[in-house]
Amino acid sequence: MSAEPSSLPTPTPTPSPAPRFGVWFVGARGSVATTAITGSAAVAAGLHPPTGMVTETPDFAACGLPPLSSLVFGGHDTVDCPLPKRAEHLAAGGVLPHGLPSAVHAELAAADAEIRPGGPLPGDTDGGPARTDDDWIAVFTADIRDFVDRQGLAGAVVVNVASTEPAPADGSLPPSSLYAAAALRAGCPYVNFTPSTGLHHPRLAKLAESSGLPYAGRDGKTGQTLLRSVLGPMFLQRALAVRAWSGTNLLGGGDGAALADPAAAAAKNAGKERVLADTLGAAPEGEVHIDDVPALGDWKTAWDHIAFDGFLGSRMILQTIWQGCDSALAAPLVLDLARLTLRARQKGLSGPLTDLGFYFKDPVGDGPSALAEQYVRLRHFAGRLSTAPDASGAPR
Repeated sequence: MSAEPSSLPTPTPTPSPAPRFGVWFVGARGSVATTAITGSAAVAAGLHPPTGMVTETPDFAACGLPPLSSLVFGGHDTVDCPLPKRAEHLAAGGVLPHGLPSAVHAELAAADAEIRPGGPLPGDTDGGPARTDDDWIAVFTADIRDFVDRQGLAGAVVVNVASTEPAPADGSLPPSSLYAAAALRAGCPYVNFTPSTGLHHPRLAKLAESSGLPYAGRDGKTGQTLLRSVLGPMFLQRALAVRAWSGTNLLGGGDGAALADPAAAAAKNAGKERVLADTLGAAPEGEVHIDDVPALGDWKTAWDHIAFDGFLGSRMILQTIWQGCDSALAAPLVLDLARLTLRARQKGLSGPLTDLGFYFKDPVGDGPSALAEQYVRLRHFAGRLSTAPDASGAPR
């Protein structure tokens, strides 16, 4: 009589590694990108709370967004200051908490290793003929694809956080449009967090339409315009007649230097003015002025002077002062947009993501300008991304 075979333990299957997703910054060594990369690492490690990140609030818990710990960073830049050193400079200026760059040094160094040379800059000929637009797009596309392939990423999004550029004076593609075209050719969603042209160039319209990819922009709404998108509807809903609305911005750092160029400032102010015109029905008298004050560094002061009429024509004034750090205001929004756009790509969405207007001064597509209405649209968008079951019990 043969002995019964001994029972062997069932091997435990090796779990599949969690998918990772890329965030490719244009302007990867700038203040906003450095703050976003540092902040993502800090929040993922539990070193700081996700203050300012809308996607970390309960309304977005069921969206299936990529966790911060799954994000891998890289990008293009025309400067060569390493990210760890850039983060130390920001900490010295009070933008980042003291000691945080050291705590996340490994993450910053890893991201810095994935940054590739950007362009074009004056004199970018490499000793030979000047590169054409298609040459630059091909180089940038190859960089992005190489990043995705080497890192084994489940997907990537390209986010423009570079300094504002003037609107193109001719039919040529400005740098922001070269990067935007490269993003789509590489199969990546695109977010323009700046007022620069990006995908708004007419030569890119067919590419955007045929790409089958989601995209969003433009010009992140972080301070003065955020306040305008709240106050404008207040005046309208209370039937108070706004006679004039003027503003001044004092800022330093790279943005201050870039916006000292009147053409770049005009591109920036267009979005600020659109919010008031769309909300009030017509643009009130008044302008926004931008002054470069290098001593302010990454800090900004925005002042608004609003003249309005009350009952029986009584004349009144409202003045507001907004003082803040643009990088700290922008970074959590950039992380929100990266995660939302990556998830939209997973869900098969394509074209302009108009429901993300909550984040922008000059959003693509049609939509409301009032912040409260934009937030309703954003919550609806979150529902479209949801992993929660619908009434039939099937995942949405």
